[in-house]
Amino acid sequence: MRSTLSKIAAFVTSGALALTLAACGSDSGSTTLRVGTLSDAPPSIYLENGRFTGYDNELLRDIAKREGFEVEFVGTEFAGLLAGVANGKFDIGSSTISSTEARKKTVAFSNGYNTGFTTIVTAKGANLKDPAAFAGKRLGVVQGSVQDEFAGKTAGAQVVRFPDYNAGFAQLKNGTLDGWVVPQDIGQKYLDQNPAVPLELGYTVEDKDTPSAFAVSKKNTDLLNKLNDGLAKAVADGTVARIYAQFYKTTPLSKELQQGGPGLPVENVGV
Repeated sequence: MRSTLSKIAAFVTSGALALTLAACGSDSGSTTLRVGTLSDAPPSIYLENGRFTGYDNELLRDIAKREGFEVEFVGTEFAGLLAGVANGKFDIGSSTISSTEARKKTVAFSNGYNTGFTTIVTAKGANLKDPAAFAGKRLGVVQGSVQDEFAGKTAGAQVVRFPDYNAGFAQLKNGTLDGWVVPQDIGQKYLDQNPAVPLELGYTVEDKDTPSAFAVSKKNTDLLNKLNDGLAKAVADGTVARIYAQFYKTTPLSKELQQGGPGLPVENVGV
């Protein structure tokens, strides 16, 4: 009887140990991490033939391979992306996210992998070349974006918020918006893909001191360190420059991100 009880105890103990090891494995860096991203903002982030791609996402794939984890991309709306990262719905946010001070209160950011400009796409001849001309104009933005913040600070502008880029471009095309405020690369890409539509770029301003970066939970410093380590290696060996050139044909890469450059450090608060 005692021998039987010993065997049962050993079986239970070994089973518990197996469960413990399995649980540890599911939390390791080798697991698949969920990445929240958008599907309609080329060349940075978009869906092509059922695959999430673009500069941001291909760079993240490279970093993941270097650092020993895998990524699963999940389409979402930008307005809820950072909250989703903060509450654990997503492990990483990849969506040309400007690393602003306000956003650092919600999430932590990797070092930067791109810089950019905000522009306004308008009908040709609309002459929206200066914020002073925005008063009384209907300006579309993606809700929660840096462009939403910019338009909201423009005196007299009527800000119309959308969940994604396609919805806003559709409204601009049919004439219900006076302007569509977007990252310059996304605006230029839309113009290139729709040459028959009489649109042009209007006022453009540089997004200074807030480079695009991957977002992670403030609690996940291990993942943050892996992203920074992988990004630094990708800058050093020229991978960042190669992937950037694949998606950006005319816009030059920041010298800090060119092979051997110092990178674009982001200082997080409270991390």
